[in-house]
Amino acid sequence: MKDNSILYVQTSDHPERQYSPLILAQTAKAMNIEAKVYYLGQGLRTLTPEAAEKIKLGSFPSVNEMIRKTLDMGIEIYVCEASKQMLGWEKVDLIPGIKIVGAGTLNDLALDAGATMWF
Repeated sequence: MKDNSILYVQTSDHPERQYSPLILAQTAKAMNIEAKVYYLGQGLRTLTPEAAEKIKLGSFPSVNEMIRKTLDMGIEIYVCEASKQMLGWEKVDLIPGIKIVGAGTLNDLALDAGATMWF
């Protein structure tokens, strides 16, 4: 277990819930805390470049820009393969840099993290 690490899990496709895990992961990284973000279930619907570009609330950048910044900061973003299959997405173009992983990866990441937050 890594005490100085946080796993942020995104399960929702609601626009209002997209920013929190990304902002918190970026903030954690700035605080020298290891951060990772994992998307599953309906959360995957926001990860195509088109969908992520359309989500822009208030004065915040688009979710696409937020994800790009998160990845550029060296924060890993994972997508659940089983959730991709659940959505019927055999072939889908996700934002480049996002890693598609098996469902068991979430268990491993959660067991390894010092804290886990769900959105």
